[in-house]
Amino acid sequence: MTGRNPDPPRVLLGLHRLEQLVDWTAKSGKEGYPAFDIEQTDEHRFCITLAVAGFAEADLSITIEEGQLLVRGRQNGASTQNASTREYLHRGIASRQFQKRFGLAKGVEVAGAHLNNGLLTIRLERQPYESRVHKITIEKK
Repeated sequence: MTGRNPDPPRVLLGLHRLEQLVDWTAKSGKEGYPAFDIEQTDEHRFCITLAVAGFAEADLSITIEEGQLLVRGRQNGASTQNASTREYLHRGIASRQFQKRFGLAKGVEVAGAHLNNGLLTIRLERQPYESRVHKITIEKK
């Protein structure tokens, strides 16, 4: 057994080593809905894009809780009521509720989000790491 945490967060954004990001993302395959992409747009910026076709802005919530980015989707309203009275010959468009968790590294903040053509994009920014040197004085006794 390796020294890794046996149950790491699904995705830890803002790491210096993107290999870990890809590794943890690959291991989160058990929760494939909704599909998502993570893109690094430059050295300090990331975008998470989730495929949320059929969800309106009012059906989605984005929160940060205890260092994790939580994206929740719950359809309510007329579209859900109409779907229960319809008789489908084939139903391939998912419309179930979901919750996605992404661990945020220290210094990563949500810069904004927008919904366009069924894609929810969340912009993240990591503050540049500043190396600090603290000199500790030794007290005389």
